[in-house]
Amino acid sequence: MTDVPLDRQVLHRVENGVSWITLNRPEAMNAVTWDQRERVIALLEEATTTPTTRAVVVTATGKGFCAGADLRGAPTTTDRIPGDVARTIRQGAQRLIAAILDCEKPVIAAVNGTAAGIGAHLALACDLVLAAESARFIEVFARRGLVPDGGGAYLLPRLIGPQRAKELMFFGDAVPATEAQALGLVNRVVPDADLAKTAREWAERLATGPTRALALTKHLVNASLDSDRATAFAAEATAQEINMTTRDAQEGVASFVERRSPTYEGR
Repeated sequence: MTDVPLDRQVLHRVENGVSWITLNRPEAMNAVTWDQRERVIALLEEATTTPTTRAVVVTATGKGFCAGADLRGAPTTTDRIPGDVARTIRQGAQRLIAAILDCEKPVIAAVNGTAAGIGAHLALACDLVLAAESARFIEVFARRGLVPDGGGAYLLPRLIGPQRAKELMFFGDAVPATEAQALGLVNRVVPDADLAKTAREWAERLATGPTRALALTKHLVNASLDSDRATAFAAEATAQEINMTTRDAQEGVASFVERRSPTYEGR
């Protein structure tokens, strides 16, 4: 563990409606600790419930986005009893990934370097993934004799299909950013020097959009992967019904009729 205060291990600021969450343990390649994980979860929940926060960026300092979980201080094999590992995963890595998937604001990953293990899943759970040219993604679990956790076996097949997912998970090879983009894991690869600038442009564009409509759209897309057509169609109709009660939807329709650009408030 580290003696650095938590507010320095996870940097946070809100600018122009965007919540910036930055992992800041570059000396450990941003391997995430229990305290950091809880802080990130809390900040994502705060983004959901704060009307003036309308988009989120998750990024990191140094050369690593996140090298996985910081295992220092974890119980040894002889200390564990049956159920400990499953409970730890449910309460830890899975809660972190769920917090991103369930956040009601668009979440962008700005991947500045190596994203390995849970670090890769932290990025891939985000709604949009920007990667620096130097970034790479590693399903490192098999190298350590482990089963993928933190939602990896749920996320990857939905992003790239089961065959590709198994290839990445079985071999644990590093996937460069450009290859990750070709596979469909990354939306866009940019020069390292342009990563923060591009993330800011994307996030601030989202932050001026119809926030509730985006939240409902995110929910529909995520839920559709586990739904049949009838359920998905019913959810779509209900979401549109709910959305039409928002001021932004009314503004969007009015601006279309009046042939002007809309001004969305996020409400």
